[in-house]
Amino acid sequence: MPLLEPKPGALRPRTGAGHAPAADRVPQERAHGTPQPLRSDLEKLLGSEKVLSKVSDLVRYASDASPYRFIPQVVVLAEDATDVAAVLFYAHEHGRDVVFRAAGTSLNGQAQGEDILIDVRRHWTGVEVLEEGRRARIGPGTTVFRTNAALAPHGRLLGPDPASAIACTVGGVVANNASGMTAGTTRNSYRTVASLTCVLASGTVVDTADPAADEKLAREEPGLCEGLLALKAEIEADARLVARIRAKYELKNTNGYRLDAFLDGVTPVEILRGLMVGSQGTLGFLAEFVFDTLPLHRRTSTGLFFFPSLSAAAAAVPRFNEAGAMSVELMDGNTLRASVSVSGVPQDWADLPKETTALLVEFRSPDDAVREEREQAARAVLADLDLVAPVPSVTNELTRDPGTIASYWKARKAFVTAVGGSRPSGTTLITEDFAVPPSRLAEACEALLELQERHGFDAAVAGHAAHGNLHFLLAFDAANPEDVARYAAFMDDFCRMTVERFDGSLKAEHATGRNIAPFLELEWGAEATELMWRIKRLLDPAGVLAPGVLLDRDPRAHLRGLKSIPSVEAVADPCIECGFCEPTCPSEDLTTTPRQRIVLRREMLRQRPGSLVGENLLASYGYDAVDTCAGDSTCALDCPVGIDTGAMMKSFRHARHSSREERTAARTAQHFARVERSARLAVAAADQLRKRLRGRDGTLGDRMLKAVTGAARKAVRPDLVPEWLPEIPAPAAGRLPATSRQLASAVYYPACVNRIFGDPDGYQGASLPEAMVTVSARAGRPVWIPEDVTGTCCATIWHSKGYEAGNTLMANRMVEAAWRWTDGGELPLVVDASSCTLGIAEEVVPYLTPANRKLHERLTIVDSLVWAAQELLPRLTVESRVASAVLHPTCSMRHLGDEAELRQVAQACAHEVVVPLDAGCCAFAGDRGLLHEELTASATAREAAEVGRRSYDAYLSANRTCEIGMDHATGDRGYHSVIQELERATRPR
Repeated sequence: MPLLEPKPGALRPRTGAGHAPAADRVPQERAHGTPQPLRSDLEKLLGSEKVLSKVSDLVRYASDASPYRFIPQVVVLAEDATDVAAVLFYAHEHGRDVVFRAAGTSLNGQAQGEDILIDVRRHWTGVEVLEEGRRARIGPGTTVFRTNAALAPHGRLLGPDPASAIACTVGGVVANNASGMTAGTTRNSYRTVASLTCVLASGTVVDTADPAADEKLAREEPGLCEGLLALKAEIEADARLVARIRAKYELKNTNGYRLDAFLDGVTPVEILRGLMVGSQGTLGFLAEFVFDTLPLHRRTSTGLFFFPSLSAAAAAVPRFNEAGAMSVELMDGNTLRASVSVSGVPQDWADLPKETTALLVEFRSPDDAVREEREQAARAVLADLDLVAPVPSVTNELTRDPGTIASYWKARKAFVTAVGGSRPSGTTLITEDFAVPPSRLAEACEALLELQERHGFDAAVAGHAAHGNLHFLLAFDAANPEDVARYAAFMDDFCRMTVERFDGSLKAEHATGRNIAPFLELEWGAEATELMWRIKRLLDPAGVLAPGVLLDRDPRAHLRGLKSIPSVEAVADPCIECGFCEPTCPSEDLTTTPRQRIVLRREMLRQRPGSLVGENLLASYGYDAVDTCAGDSTCALDCPVGIDTGAMMKSFRHARHSSREERTAARTAQHFARVERSARLAVAAADQLRKRLRGRDGTLGDRMLKAVTGAARKAVRPDLVPEWLPEIPAPAAGRLPATSRQLASAVYYPACVNRIFGDPDGYQGASLPEAMVTVSARAGRPVWIPEDVTGTCCATIWHSKGYEAGNTLMANRMVEAAWRWTDGGELPLVVDASSCTLGIAEEVVPYLTPANRKLHERLTIVDSLVWAAQELLPRLTVESRVASAVLHPTCSMRHLGDEAELRQVAQACAHEVVVPLDAGCCAFAGDRGLLHEELTASATAREAAEVGRRSYDAYLSANRTCEIGMDHATGDRGYHSVIQELERATRPR
């Protein structure tokens, strides 16, 4: 038993006296996870590392961005098409069914199943740029954002542009034929996927780009080929049906199978390519795509225009379309007023009249001449419009400014944020979309708002007005039968209204899913719907793939599996389970993501106190959720409602601490000067041992040190005692450079990590403190290092581990010292580690006394990157540049917003500067990479692979522990501070 064993019971959710288990809780027979023989069968088939079977694994995969929740029997981490085919064959043989899941951002339960769930995200990433960017070969687990980042240097991008691009995968986009703000009916996946590779339900793999694909398919699946051609002939023989199909796809429409695939395709493989797009995982697995990309027009002109009424705004939409607008987005008055809860949205919008409606109009142009022409056309339209400016922040102007444009789009995307984040606690959120003829847009908006009000839902509407595509949100309590009945009545009326009054699409871009499957026949009619059932039977005769996701004859199927939302900790309660946080999470491929941490928490609260399911979830939660959270809080930056799950995990760490542990941490803060010196001496002793043994065996010293720290970790606790890594550098110098207070332009604060650790093995050059002092003096902006910095710290050491007393003590000590050093804030405090800059500038504030908080307000905390870019570079002469440098932007830089300064300084030092497309948080997180080496290994795997594809002359960052983490990940490349490289580059010849 470790000396400081954590208290797992401290993580048990607190429930009131009247707590009752939820009706949709995981039943007790599932407490041990995947049943036998399913678990052992799949482990024999694929290997145990590819089978997730704990109850916590099943629960965390059970929720997606939809209002549904289905608990799978098992989760499979398929690595390739062979794995997928093997699982499909097993399902056929044993009468089981399979659902594919990538990002889990689908809004209608397409990524959920009750049997075998296959994760097709983790091992399915990658972008190969072809034909100078005109085409791209993409793995289905690659996000749209990552794909476009690879295409951007070539001036290209994908046609589909869903609002969830940062999180949703290309596989999900194609499977749902998701489109977005600009794709319309001409730039979506159906129109821009040149070819795809799919695994059919039978296990047959089809590459539609293969010239011999039809020949192979005819040989392997003759019945399928015959059936596809027979359906094509039958459809084409019915002129009325052909006309109906063509008319249905003049609007955005993702409801049901793409019947026009039979009209557009000639051969079975061509038909199959079209059918697979939008098939939602019900006809096969989409294993790879080749897209025809589109030009990335970088010259953008955007305006946010306010109208006195919904009808006035709708009437202006076709005029902006004719003027060449790429996108025209609508926000009604309720949406505009609700969005003020989102940071950055003008607060005076709360005073907008209810009738006010806004259009966000954007023009994208290939060159300046076209931009001028389109702006002139836009101004001509605006001159004839009756615009209003009911509050001061409304300007009704066209702008080219990127910051203003970003703020406009933030307001538009605040639709989901505002409603989702402010919905009543305990309610689930449904996001729906539909399309009507653009000429009837205003009528449809008014009808929808009236319908929402009639059924007691908050009325608000927004959407892609240029394409007649509208979105709305509903919040209701799935645990309340009356609320469910109200929701059901609304859906019945909404679907009839859309089809019978507007002949619209019940699903414009979110795909059928479980929510609209029962209404498919209402929109398409009996004949076309029966054709879709025949397609399903032809390609999946055993019904193995995604039952209920697209086709379902039960008229109330959309009411099954609605998830209750128990109220959890206040910081996480607004979570709408959208998954936007997941791609940025360092532990995404190791244990859990922010969304999953909250999902698991909610399941604990669904359970009866003391239930076996709850206890097993609790037993896994300590490591899976709390210990392996990097605590970098970048999840909050990508979360639509700003949830900081990292902060919640830190609070859980605090809850697990014993009073003894808290006292020890507080004493460490109190005597940190001695701790700091001891740490440097320990690093020095380890370095000497390593060097002494290096002659005999290059790894012997590291192995001995690893064994010693390993024994200590077992004796004390792995989450407290660091593990030795070979990349740990030599100690820092015992003395900091001598500086003068007189004429100093700033106070320089060397972070404690830079007072303990020196430079990477083999690095030749000035230490970071020496470099900072030298280059600042060289620029005529000398800095002063206070003599008493030893024993001070930004407090992140205690903050990240949840030690409140130690954190409070050090936070206040740091601010008091900074106040004294800077003469009451007269001089800026320059900090040489980005995480410490963030700690001193922001994270210490909640722990300060009222008096010290006032002192803190008058301090100017400057990151060394900003100091170098703004104060030093303009005054320096670059004498020599290396040929190339690769950068590692840290998560702290993202919080501070100074990633651009890292690149700016690096560009002064190197002719070629590269930021890896897969760069992200390294999860070293101070010392967490020493406590959980596997966390940093997982978090850095893609970035390290990208860096390792070539060599660079310099490997740069601005945070010492992150540099250690990246050295460990990349094989000791010698990462060091960009400040050190700047000193070298500007050193006089």
